[in-house]
Amino acid sequence: MNFKPLSNHIFLEPLEEEKATKSGILLPETSEKERPIRGTVVAVGPGKKNEKGELQQMSVKVGDKVLFKKYGPDEIELDGKKYLVGDEDDILAIIN
Repeated sequence: MNFKPLSNHIFLEPLEEEKATKSGILLPETSEKERPIRGTVVAVGPGKKNEKGELQQMSVKVGDKVLFKKYGPDEIELDGKKYLVGDEDDILAIIN
């Protein structure tokens, strides 16, 4: 599927959370029910215009792995695949 977000919207593919801690403790299945907070950027809009009408560049690009607000982005499904879509303001950090 080919799509392009408008304004400062970002499409994210949620990353699966680890099922064990770094020390090897296995997490119960109920922990998997939580909404993700990490994802990969799959599409980015052109940016938002400021008061002067100038286009503000987006701070993320396709392929970036990011942390985002837990309940910020909305869940959608396109062609049987789940995505999260939100504003640039929902992104908290880029993961290096």
